[in-house]
Amino acid sequence: MCCIGNFTVLFSLCWIFTAGNGLAPAAEPLDADRIEQLTGAKPTFNKEENVLKVSFPRDDVKVTVDGTPMPPFMGLTSWASFAPAMGAQAMVMGDLVLFQDEVNPAMSTALDNGLTVTALHNHFFYDEPRVFFMHIGGEGSTEQLASGVRKVLDEVKRIRSASAQPAKSFGAKELPVKSSISPAPLSNMLGGKPAEKDGMVKFTFGRTTKMPCGCEAGKEMGVNTWAAFMGTDERAVVDGDFVTFDAELQPVLKALRSNGINVVAIHNHMEGENPKAIFLHYWGVGPSADLAKGVKAALAVQSK
Repeated sequence: MCCIGNFTVLFSLCWIFTAGNGLAPAAEPLDADRIEQLTGAKPTFNKEENVLKVSFPRDDVKVTVDGTPMPPFMGLTSWASFAPAMGAQAMVMGDLVLFQDEVNPAMSTALDNGLTVTALHNHFFYDEPRVFFMHIGGEGSTEQLASGVRKVLDEVKRIRSASAQPAKSFGAKELPVKSSISPAPLSNMLGGKPAEKDGMVKFTFGRTTKMPCGCEAGKEMGVNTWAAFMGTDERAVVDGDFVTFDAELQPVLKALRSNGINVVAIHNHMEGENPKAIFLHYWGVGPSADLAKGVKAALAVQSK
């Protein structure tokens, strides 16, 4: 036992014992009352994992899946869990239940308030209205993280207060039937020679990663960022896919959102690759030059 000698020796030997066995002294639980004040929900405490969890059932909009009414208990509950962290006071992980018109405002609010956004995807087929799930995380002070969660939830409430039912479109005007995007200005901005078809323009930028077999996977194997433009120079849409490696996802998300481009999915395409690749899909509406500027800004924050 390490419980011998004076207090200094006792403390030192205990620290060496726990560190040498990969064990850390148990962290003090976070302040449950403060988390409740900041988030607006009373947390439940899991003593075994030292985690405080707040939950927010989405009972404000009725959802059906394949015609079946879905109560919040069946997976329509937003949540955020707080635990003591090693390099900071606290860490948070959570999953937010969002409707289509809530996703990008909620994402911007999260990013602007010190939270990370790590995934965006669906859980259902044939859901009405469509439901998406946005995973968040972060490390910092309890105050910062809990306040960030609350601001995201308040933004969702603001949207639903303005319109009880989720919007069914971005609200943009219809594009002309025939596309006529000018490729030269976009090439000057983004670099590279685009593919062209019927007045549409598409840029593809390849990257490489190594698969478990030791083989390299690159542009033609799907490890690429692309941007396709349709419409006219004055009124266009851009859609595409960004491949991001370590530490690139959050800067790319921020660059796209700050330029008014909507993020519609964040997920992996592969397994076991190195570096790990996370893909995000996006959609933007506006003048083609403005859209290309947003894509360029996101490309610029990636590692070269």
